[in-house]
Amino acid sequence: MKLFALFAVMLFTLAMSPLADAAKKESPAVPPVLNFTMKDIDGKDVNLAEKYAGKTILLVNVASKCGLTKQYTGLQKLYDTYKDKGFVIVGIPANDFGAQEPGSNEDIKEFCSTEYKVNFPMLAKVSVKGDKMAPLYKYLTSKESNGKFGGDITWNFEKFLVNPKGEVVARYAPRTTPEEVGKDIEKNLPASK
Repeated sequence: MKLFALFAVMLFTLAMSPLADAAKKESPAVPPVLNFTMKDIDGKDVNLAEKYAGKTILLVNVASKCGLTKQYTGLQKLYDTYKDKGFVIVGIPANDFGAQEPGSNEDIKEFCSTEYKVNFPMLAKVSVKGDKMAPLYKYLTSKESNGKFGGDITWNFEKFLVNPKGEVVARYAPRTTPEEVGKDIEKNLPASK
């Protein structure tokens, strides 16, 4: 019993020490937009915070059989231009609009790499609207959690720009081309701060 009491006093003292306070302040909180684990296109778990914290991120719901699918070319150019400066595009396939992403994850991966030479990260197919909406998209579309950038996803290739602090700083309509997003990416690169 005495040993237990001594151990409890030592733990309490350590917890109250300035060193413990400094350690708590040093560990950064996970930005809410990155507080999700999803599957990548190969079915492996991806902790978004571990993988992308501190980067400028463009989240894009994509589809292979859409009139906007040609945006893959511009997205790949953006990725090639800024990937060495702390930027990443995360493609998120969804079949919610006009059944324009009907294939399996393997089909999507093959199509993107063969037709558009895509090599930016792709997640597994999810839903971005309705009852089966992925938790990331519940966060992105909620006015409560995402303020002025909340609201329903309107079509394929809607884009969210996240700064290195994990804040959503812009949202772009599906028809906004990747080239139009370039200046905002430059303003939000980790290296430009």
